[in-house]
Amino acid sequence: QVQLVESGGGLVQAGGSLRLSCVVSGRTFSRYAMGWFRQAPGNQRELVAAITGGVSINYADSVKGRFTISRDNAKNTVYLQMNSLKPEDTAVYYCARGRTYYGGNHPNEYDYWGQGTQVTVSS
Repeated sequence: QVQLVESGGGLVQAGGSLRLSCVVSGRTFSRYAMGWFRQAPGNQRELVAAITGGVSINYADSVKGRFTISRDNAKNTVYLQMNSLKPEDTAVYYCARGRTYYGGNHPNEYDYWGQGTQVTVSS
């Protein structure tokens, strides 16, 4: 069973930064895409950023230039560096493992999920 454990959420003022981490169990981490999603109350879960098993990266338009996704295959870990945070970034952030090497933009294209970590940005 694959397990994903996120850390790094918290409360930050607008303009601040946070770094989320997600450690994935198992030996096949590098074979799969990884994604970060977020869900605010009353909203659907949305893709924030995704990275294939290689180096291809995709960002939501709302976070381009502010957030950076990266992965360390030796540590089975994916990161989300979030800079210039805005109150509208407030949400529960989830990491997820893609069903394939290439992943995708929709939650249905991911099969394992972390428990989520709260990010709150105050104005």
